[in-house]
Amino acid sequence: MDKVLLIDDDRSVRLLVERGLSSDTMQVFAAGNGADGLLLLASEHPHVALIDIIMPQINGIEAFRKIRALDSKIPVIFVTSDHSSETTIEVMRMGAFDYVSKPINLDKLRKLTRCAIESRHLMDQPLAMPILGNSEIGERFIGSSEPMVEVFKSIGRVSGQNVAVLIRGDSGTGKELVARAIVQHSNRSDNPFVSVNCAAIPDQLLESELFGHEKGAFTGAEKNRVGKFEVCDGGTIFLDEIGDMSPLVQGKVLRLIQDQCFQRLGSNKDISTDVRIITATNRNLEQMVVDGEFREDLLYRLNGYTISLPTLRDRQQDIPALLEYFVRRAKREMTKDSIEGIAPATLEMLCNYSWPGNVRQLQSVVRHTLLHATGTVLGPDSLPEFVREPIHSKEARANLPSKLDTVAVSDGPPVDDSGFASHLQAFIEERIQSRSTTLYDDVFVQVEEYLFRRVLEAMDGNQSKTAEMLGITRGKVRDRIRMFNIQVDKVVS
Repeated sequence: MDKVLLIDDDRSVRLLVERGLSSDTMQVFAAGNGADGLLLLASEHPHVALIDIIMPQINGIEAFRKIRALDSKIPVIFVTSDHSSETTIEVMRMGAFDYVSKPINLDKLRKLTRCAIESRHLMDQPLAMPILGNSEIGERFIGSSEPMVEVFKSIGRVSGQNVAVLIRGDSGTGKELVARAIVQHSNRSDNPFVSVNCAAIPDQLLESELFGHEKGAFTGAEKNRVGKFEVCDGGTIFLDEIGDMSPLVQGKVLRLIQDQCFQRLGSNKDISTDVRIITATNRNLEQMVVDGEFREDLLYRLNGYTISLPTLRDRQQDIPALLEYFVRRAKREMTKDSIEGIAPATLEMLCNYSWPGNVRQLQSVVRHTLLHATGTVLGPDSLPEFVREPIHSKEARANLPSKLDTVAVSDGPPVDDSGFASHLQAFIEERIQSRSTTLYDDVFVQVEEYLFRRVLEAMDGNQSKTAEMLGITRGKVRDRIRMFNIQVDKVVS
């Protein structure tokens, strides 16, 4: 029999909740004040506590603190007429399971109470992965799978050699982490290390960012600026998303590699520098060379040694170790010391998910899960819905109009806006009839794919113009092209 502790000074509320929640499987113990509630907690050991906030003598928040001191695992749901945002924020910050406003919706309270009880039972079950203590500060490599062992070997082979390194891998696989590991084990480890994301900086600013400029070199250049290559003289520079570099900047980087010197914008003076260059990309540079988008001579110079990073799908045996590391780290950063571990069902879902965003996505999901955790155990309900039910995102993409599936955005007539609108309306109506609980996510996926296809078509496949129109980076445009399998006949960077 599951036990519910109710603390509320309103007699009518106590009667309403007792009648509404009492059943063959659930027993309600009610108290009219905090002191009596604490006595019931000690004698009955309830699975969940429902507490009013505004009460005489011991208010709900003080009662909550006393209850948690006696039983740190009990889920607490606040049921109150205090509707202020400050109160809601405060009780959730303190670790309440949830917050319900009066007048009470019994169906909602019954469902929420059941969820809290299940959460409490989950804490009593053996953990699939105990997480005790916090992680050490800083990032580090995790993994013992064969693909990662090969990466570690490659880092060891090349770190001590003064050659350029090209790191290849999908977004989120940890390319910058590899670059930092190479530097850490090199003879330049005590010298400057500078990281530059070429996709995050507009073309017109990247040249100045890398090489610097003289005062008056262009509009807005009010003083001299030292570029990254000058800053890290004697050290290492990491150029991420190298495929997004414009042809002009490609030429200047090539000259720097060949001559170990460069010129600031607006200057004719050569500046010598000793810089080791490490680059990274998730693009096919060889195909970009064929398409005339990347200099072949620069590719040869950058590709002194290649390290290819596996996707998380190709190293799934590393997921448990990665989870343990990220949970420990998130516990420390988010002060979630009460988290004791991961439930078996949660671990199974995390290990079976396909992880299109790789390790970066896994880390993001861990942080999301800790934020939504309501007890000491990370249960399935704390996971994002796309991890718990990954079929929905696939189903939403599968239901797009057929003409959107593989359309080449630079070919044929424009996308039929009215046809898409009709399809979307029918899709929404069908989901409403089926009482879908993922309608928002499903519709968002369809609309986002349509938006990217339509704007890419209007921009003749030009990713830079598409990014500018949408107000996002080119990297995100490329991610969506890959995610939605958009066929672009000619991609212009």
